[in-house]
Formats: sequence, C-alpha cells, structure tokens
Amino acid sequence: MDDPLALARQWLDDAAAAGIHEPNAMSLATGHVSLRTVLLKGISDGGFVFFTNYQSRKAAELEADPTCALSLTWPTLGRQIRATGRATRTSAHESDDYFATRPRGSQVAAWASPQSEVLADRAVLDALVAEVEQRFAGVDRLPRPPHWGGYRVTPDEIEFWTRRDNRLHDRLRYRRADHQGEAQTWAVDRLAP
Repeated sequence: MDDPLALARQWLDDAAAAGIHEPNAMSLATGHVSLRTVLLKGISDGGFVFFTNYQSRKAAELEADPTCALSLTWPTLGRQIRATGRATRTSAHESDDYFATRPRGSQVAAWASPQSEVLADRAVLDALVAEVEQRFAGVDRLPRPPHWGGYRVTPDEIEFWTRRDNRLHDRLRYRRADHQGEAQTWAVDRLAP
C-alpha cells in the first residue's frame, strides 16, 4: 500500500473488528524523542528492565541521553502506568542470565540482526541467520553477543491511571522526594483527570 495513513487506518479498523477494547489507545512521546514498543522483562533493583541490541537506534539514543519515558497500557483492565527516568545498562551478569533463558531462535536473532540498519532485502537477513546457525551448529544455548544486553529505567516519576466512568479517571503520581542513603521516599499526588 502506497499510503501509510491508509494502512494505519486499515490496521485500526482491523483492531476494532477484532473486538479489542479501545483499539485507539496509543503511546505518545513528547519533546525531541522517538518512540517504540519494547518488552518489559522485570521490575527489579529500583527500575523497569528491558533488553536490546546495544547497536540499535534506541540504544544509541539512550547512550547519548539516558532520559526516557515509558508507558504500560492495559485497556481491558482500564489501567496504565507511565514513568519517566534515566536508563542505565544492566550488569553483564544480569544480561547473561536473561540471555540464557531466551529460546535458541531468539539467541540466533540477537547474533544475526544488525538491528536498525538498512537491508537490501530479506535475503540479506536470511544469509546472516544462516551464518550464525553454521557458526553455532551443535550448540544448544548460545553465549550472549557482546553487542546485546539490558537497560534499567530508574524512574523519578511514576503515574498510575485507572479508568473510571464518565472520563473521571483516577490518577496517582509518585515523584521521587529525596534520597537518604539507599532509602528512597516518594511524594504522592492525586491528579485531576
């Protein structure tokens, strides 16, 4: 399809036809940023953890400026979490541990994909996958590639949104108040919908 807005409209119509509650819910980033969906793999050590290729566009952007925002939305539950903070790399040990749990196909993909780079066609990616498969033939669990690992987003603000009737939603905002050694305190505000 030549018109990306027409394709977006079709996908929105498909989501509505599939019965998805509020198929129009979207993530919105403001300011000079870019936005994508990643998979949250845990909430630990004071932050939200995800994993990626360190040579990807998102990693380059986080390395240049670790300030970021994230949003988790569950329309069928009428809930959303929105957070802002700073991303730092997880330890090599934490990245190794998570990488070991990934299916072999996902491990191969992490080695093979030059994430965010332009490819001439799909055959280029298929050839890269074949090279990795040959390199690690007979190996059940691949080692973690040096260009792949995790980030932890340590929030300085988290908002919890709950859907209510008549658009009179509940919104609670937690803001980091201060740091006392390792203890962290949060100021909590109720926001108008």
